Amino acid sequence: MSENKLGNFEETLLLLVGILEKEAYAFRIAEEYEVQTEKATSIGSVHSTLNRLSKKGFLTSEMGEPTAERGGRRKRIYKITAEGQRALEQSRDLKLSLWNQFPGFAGNQFNWSL
Repeated sequence: MSENKLGNFEETLLLLVGILEKEAYAFRIAEEYEVQTEKATSIGSVHSTLNRLSKKGFLTSEMGEPTAERGGRRKRIYKITAEGQRALEQSRDLKLSLWNQFPGFAGNQFNWSL
């Protein structure tokens, strides 16, 4: 079942795919990762993680239309699957449960649930 678990980088990229929607292609995901996290990443690590998430069944992809800014090349657009959505929900629920149990966290009295 560890295949259904998400690492931090995987979870972040999966969330970014959902945020970016029709703009969820590797280069744009890498750019947005750097904006959101203020951390650098390589396009190679983004590609390999997107491939791994696809193999786990958390993402699908299809080729977009050619664009002039890319010299007529097409972009591979990623989309979250229902299984990917479930993995994100499980990850969120686990973290919220842990935060709610953490006695040193001042916000735990608010029951951080969605």
